Amino acid sequence: MEKLEEFKEFRKEMDEKIFDLQNKQINRFYAIDTGAYLEGALPVKIKELLGLSTSLVLRCEDCIRYHVIRAVQEGCTDDEIAETLSISLIVGGSIVIPEMRRAVNVLSQLREKQKKGESLDNIL
Repeated sequence: MEKLEEFKEFRKEMDEKIFDLQNKQINRFYAIDTGAYLEGALPVKIKELLGLSTSLVLRCEDCIRYHVIRAVQEGCTDDEIAETLSISLIVGGSIVIPEMRRAVNVLSQLREKQKKGESLDNIL
């Protein structure tokens, strides 16, 4: 399993390369994605859980990591994340189980960092 630090570095490096392409459509999509998760009628915390659930059903490993990290940064409890996983399982069926394992692995890494008193602010 990929460590959180490896995920952060890979994501940062590849996003820089993507932005270096200077493609207007790609940049606009990134801006729309960023804007969708800003505070609005729904709190950011709920939006991150929605993103996690959708990512689990779509089986997007990077998205799962990202939304678990953001959900924890937004103060989600393990119970809230577990309920999100259960909804994803109902919607997506048993094919979601491997993705839930990935999500729980990331959650475990984050909780371990918290136990050690490490800040999660710079994980992404």
